[in-house]
Amino acid sequence: MKEKIIIVGGVAGGASTATRLRRLSEEYEIIMFEKGAYPSFANCGLPYHIGKVIPERESLIVQTPEKFKNRFQIDVRVLSEVVGVNTKEKTVTVQTETGESYEENYDYLVLSPGARAWKPEIEGIHLDNIFTLKTIPDMDRIIEKLEKTCCKKAAVIGGGFIGIEAAENLKHLGLETLLIEAESHILAPFDSELSESLEEEMREKGVELFLKEKVVKFEEKNGLSIFLESGKKVEVDFVIVAMGIRPDTRFLQNSGIDLGSRGEILVNEYLETNISNVYALGDAIPEVALAGPANRQGRIVANNIFGKREKYKGSIGSSVIKVFDMVGAATGKNERQLKQSEVDYEVLHLYPNSHAGYYPNATQLHCKLLFQKENGIILGAQCIGYEAVDKFIDVIATTIHFGGTIYDLSELELCYAPPFGSAKSPINMAGFVGRNITDSLMKVVKIEELQSFDTQKHFRLDLRTLEETTVAPIRCEANIPLDELRQHLDEIPKEKEIWCYCAVGLRGYIATRILMQHGFQVRNILGGYRLLPKEWKKEQKKTIEQPKAVEALEETKKETMEVLNLTGLSCPGPLMKLKAKMEEVELGKNFHVIASDPAFANDVQAWVKASGNHLYEVKKEKGFVHAYLSKGNSLASFENQVIENKEGMTIVVFSGDYDKAMAAFVIANGALAMGKKVTMFFTFWGLSILKKGHSVSVKKSFMDKMFAMCLPKSWKNLPLSKMNFFGIGAKMMQHIMKKKNLANLEDLIQNAKEGGAHIIACSMSMEAMGIREEELLDGIDFGGVAQYLGAAKEGNPNLFI
Repeated sequence: MKEKIIIVGGVAGGASTATRLRRLSEEYEIIMFEKGAYPSFANCGLPYHIGKVIPERESLIVQTPEKFKNRFQIDVRVLSEVVGVNTKEKTVTVQTETGESYEENYDYLVLSPGARAWKPEIEGIHLDNIFTLKTIPDMDRIIEKLEKTCCKKAAVIGGGFIGIEAAENLKHLGLETLLIEAESHILAPFDSELSESLEEEMREKGVELFLKEKVVKFEEKNGLSIFLESGKKVEVDFVIVAMGIRPDTRFLQNSGIDLGSRGEILVNEYLETNISNVYALGDAIPEVALAGPANRQGRIVANNIFGKREKYKGSIGSSVIKVFDMVGAATGKNERQLKQSEVDYEVLHLYPNSHAGYYPNATQLHCKLLFQKENGIILGAQCIGYEAVDKFIDVIATTIHFGGTIYDLSELELCYAPPFGSAKSPINMAGFVGRNITDSLMKVVKIEELQSFDTQKHFRLDLRTLEETTVAPIRCEANIPLDELRQHLDEIPKEKEIWCYCAVGLRGYIATRILMQHGFQVRNILGGYRLLPKEWKKEQKKTIEQPKAVEALEETKKETMEVLNLTGLSCPGPLMKLKAKMEEVELGKNFHVIASDPAFANDVQAWVKASGNHLYEVKKEKGFVHAYLSKGNSLASFENQVIENKEGMTIVVFSGDYDKAMAAFVIANGALAMGKKVTMFFTFWGLSILKKGHSVSVKKSFMDKMFAMCLPKSWKNLPLSKMNFFGIGAKMMQHIMKKKNLANLEDLIQNAKEGGAHIIACSMSMEAMGIREEELLDGIDFGGVAQYLGAAKEGNPNLFI
């Protein structure tokens, strides 16, 4: 007598089990019940058919009952829902679409019921214009809504994979699209610094994100309203709820089969339930809900029924997603999961090119690797970019599967040719960087540690070039380009821990090795400028203000421009190459610059403004930055620059004399009153003007204390440049000004701050003179010469006092 195998549910897990069983034996009687009309369909493709990226609906239907019957002799019964299981009698109760029910006995039972879209108990969530997206009928209802009504605005609730894909495809259709997510970031498999890049890609493509926002109510009155916990309300035409899934196992409540707290079917390493001859797999068990694992589980269940005993080793959660032009992929554990498990780990960031930088159109990856320091075992990885993202993660996933280490990554031999990779592949580079950490050749500063920066303990060393710091200034204690570092070692304090950084981390590593061998305590900020806290950075404009006198750049003019391909170059490469090219050409020469460094979009705007050249347009497209610019292009652009210059004034305050300080702030306040943008750069003796009126207790070295004794304690103690008479002259001047009701220096400083003057204290001079940030006035900035030079380009006039 043939053994009878009943499979509950099709799609990935159930269908894979059924077909594998038939390939193993022609003797089985196999019946598969599917409550829907489609026993095997590509549910991952549903959002893309809504967006018309996948044009044919039929292409989503992988197998039909007829195909199962003809090729595999499998009895597939669709629109037949299993509503009960009797494990003692070894029967299942089936309900048809007509409402009739019957029982079917089994020898083996395979449970692959999948999961249902979860709708939390929110007021109004069952309204007609609120949809889920899990099945083909779900997809059909959304398409019907789009085709039969005039839809202009839609919202997606949930920032997981389905939510992101749904939002992208609604945007493809031209709808104004909102995405609402209760957590701080989208896409849980990624840590925040990578999620933020994917979020930025969504914003740039026009999706409005509402993060850390919970929906508390839906209401339909002349449109659909969404009420958020923050008090905000948004109006849309319809909503797609993508807030996760729950195992569809309600029919097993009285079966005797053990279930978890969320209804998941509990299984052992052979995918067996607590009941003999009953197996379970797919989204209904406590595993990652992905199609790949479900297909592997189906094969293992079939093998075990046949007698080929095989264990399921679990899933490491390898996943990939397309977010408009960008791609994100992850495998293994992320930092949140490792912290929750209290696992000790190391982290590294690197930014390799997708293929050889000298071969055109290389784009940049952001790779993150997590591993155990003591043995180098890889725990997880994440990667975002535009190409070769899945390649990087697939190799890491394979290495994790075999218990591999960062040492294995450094030794892997991977295929290479300039169009496809690099001689030192991103995988090898990750291994090299990891080995540098485990071998104690480099200590790193983790992202969360950046928030604990303390001027008493730490010293920030910016290793970028002047061009880089001009366009992207950072608050730091010193800016010494890497190639000049050895000539300035005596300017770096050995009593503090040096935190090095550059654009992405490579120059930081080289500097770390130099400084360590000269006796410094030093750590490298891997990831560099891109991962620094926002409060360290000066805010940059991300939009371009086109000159009113210049007409919009026509496509025909773009086509005639000389192309300068700077792809494959990392910061500061693109800026340096562009600067060198512009110095060679004549005025009015037009260029179409293409770069793959994502920071170039902002950098080129700041550089053009500071260098006196003209930028027509900048845009991002499929991982590349396109900038259209000219060298001093036209009279119109020249006039625009002159107007901008007249709006700015810079004042360098070198003197520590009371009368000169008065003059500086009188001029500054006058310029502010005339609507000018004022930058005041205080250096050396001028720093005393910015000291607080009261003493501040700070820890200083002996030499710094001696220096402090020779300097004025605050602006109140400044001498006059002439007729000072050991301080009597300054006191007389202050008395006369008060008697004649003239503004004193304290008032002038406060007025300048309130008027919007950008007051900068030179960090290099502060270090030289032993002055700490805590001693200076609140609300001022700390920086170097790059900030002053950037402002001076806009200043007219530029005064030195």
